[in-house]
Amino acid sequence: MITYEYFCEVNGKTVEVSHRMSESLQTWGDVCQKANLPLNGTCESAPVERLISGGLLFKGESSNKKSQLPMADPGCGRSNCCRH
Repeated sequence: MITYEYFCEVNGKTVEVSHRMSESLQTWGDVCQKANLPLNGTCESAPVERLISGGLLFKGESSNKKSQLPMADPGCGRSNCCRH
């Protein structure tokens, strides 16, 4: 199983969940059930987005557009560094 991070915009929380690649979690209720967590007042039908990492963090959206956010400051001081 692979560990994924899911973000809920309604409550601002990110939760790590392990599941098979073939599974798709779409709601806060799905994530809480899989992670064995209480809903804590968030509607179980609140949508979640799976965060994908691999050098860059891509916040999934329902459209084909992806927003790229650097995961960490490399602190390298190189001229080709992402912090210009």
